[in-house]
Amino acid sequence: MINRDDMLELTRRMTPARTCFDRIAGAYIDDMGEVDGSFNTHFGKLSASEKSRNLALAKVIPFSKTNEQLKEYSFSETAKGKDSMWRLLLAVQQCGLKNDALMDILYEQIADGYPADHEFAVFVFHGIYDIPLKAKDKESLWESEEVYDFIICTVSPLQGEYEPSEPVFGFLYPAFSDRSADRDKIDIYHADPEKPEEGLLYKLLN
Repeated sequence: MINRDDMLELTRRMTPARTCFDRIAGAYIDDMGEVDGSFNTHFGKLSASEKSRNLALAKVIPFSKTNEQLKEYSFSETAKGKDSMWRLLLAVQQCGLKNDALMDILYEQIADGYPADHEFAVFVFHGIYDIPLKAKDKESLWESEEVYDFIICTVSPLQGEYEPSEPVFGFLYPAFSDRSADRDKIDIYHADPEKPEEGLLYKLLN
């Protein structure tokens, strides 16, 4: 089960003044499932309006209804083999989105799992959060307990030219569990949990 307070703790570092993101990358997929363009840049180089717009997009994932829209899943041992999505996600997270070849593979895999008949965007955010220690009274202390290095991915239909709408799917990897990174788990978001994106779910976990 996902702790709602853990997710809210993350979102507090997703504001223009206190952003934990250092990089953003993404691709635009046409209605045939082909990459129509991509980008990869330092988050700090975005304009103020671009930062706000993209932060709002990323925050949808951790700010969603925990254990309803956003659920925690474990990777099985068989799903962690060579050429698996688990290894790809781990590599993307560890390189901080700076390897374009890995990003291209990720976009292709997501497009393969989401055979939509419309254009959509895949955005990936890399963040680093110094998790503060908590005192016995649950108040935060200044010392850092752990550095949480993570990625957030969103999949959104396009509502205009290169303009993503509200995400229909997304994930947070590694899972943020008990205020710590769990590389064997992933938090997956479905905008409508009654109509989950089964293809993307299968693509990630198998």
